[in-house]
Amino acid sequence: MLHLPLRYVDETRITAVRDLRLGESAQVEGDIIHAETQYRPRKALICQLQDASGVLYLRFLNYYPSQVAQLKAGSHIRAFGEPRYGFFGMEMVHPQCKKVGEETPLKQALTPIYPTMASLSQITLRKLVAQVLLDSTLDDTLPQEVLQALVLPDFASTMLALHQPSPEASLDALENREHPAWRRLAFDELLAQQLSMRRHYARRHEQKAPAMPLRSDLTQRLLKALPFALTGAQQKVHAEISRDLAQPHPMQRLLQGDVGSGKTIVAALAACQAIENGKQTALMAPTEILAEQHYQKLAAWLIPLGIRVVWLTGRFAKIRAGCCDASLRRR
Repeated sequence: MLHLPLRYVDETRITAVRDLRLGESAQVEGDIIHAETQYRPRKALICQLQDASGVLYLRFLNYYPSQVAQLKAGSHIRAFGEPRYGFFGMEMVHPQCKKVGEETPLKQALTPIYPTMASLSQITLRKLVAQVLLDSTLDDTLPQEVLQALVLPDFASTMLALHQPSPEASLDALENREHPAWRRLAFDELLAQQLSMRRHYARRHEQKAPAMPLRSDLTQRLLKALPFALTGAQQKVHAEISRDLAQPHPMQRLLQGDVGSGKTIVAALAACQAIENGKQTALMAPTEILAEQHYQKLAAWLIPLGIRVVWLTGRFAKIRAGCCDASLRRR
């Protein structure tokens, strides 16, 4: 049900051949009055579809025997595609075609085009989705007062609007994800993310961790030694992190900022708070170069305060392990 369409095609109406517009996809219906395989300039199946207003050429560069049989002269066909001018006149290249009767009803909803998956055809995907929509109760997950307050459609209406949109629905709104149904799904996704984060937050608060209150020793000495003052944003996040470190449960935070915005000094202040409480601190970096840069900066800040700073890389750890193995073998 949540395998959602990428785009839609309008097969709910028939456009006369004379009313086709270049570059605007449309559906035409008529009789095949001529079909032949041409070999110049390259092999192609060329068909002429005629309705009451004119003739449209259908061109297939890659085709199967079943298509040749379907498009033989005398067949009544519906073709959907993008018209353009060709050598003989108005044509569609590789349109979607199906054989129909004179009274075959038109589709009552826009046709969804789904992302391909597991080599399933569009027809199969549409049948599977339609079956799920038919068999499901589509109970709503949001209270009615929330839907009304945020002007959101209910879940059932949302699914039907996306999988089986009415002909009056705006194609632009659907494909640009500006339709109210997309807004409802976006809300659901954000709500699920927030609920998940709150559950993880609650679980962390059930766990125990050493409380490390701010003792204002190393942190104040570091702040006084800096050649610059903390910005308001740095002071704010430092206070939040410091408050979390003082709690008797684990902290998990994401500190986000542009390059050069001062995230490293905030991390250094947090490290000082841990060290003040008799703990060691590890600062991890994704690359060896970045680790060395952090080492140089932290060494300049912390060594004058009497804190031992060590730089450890994966390469160095491997060398040391190799040396230990060699010494064991010698013994």
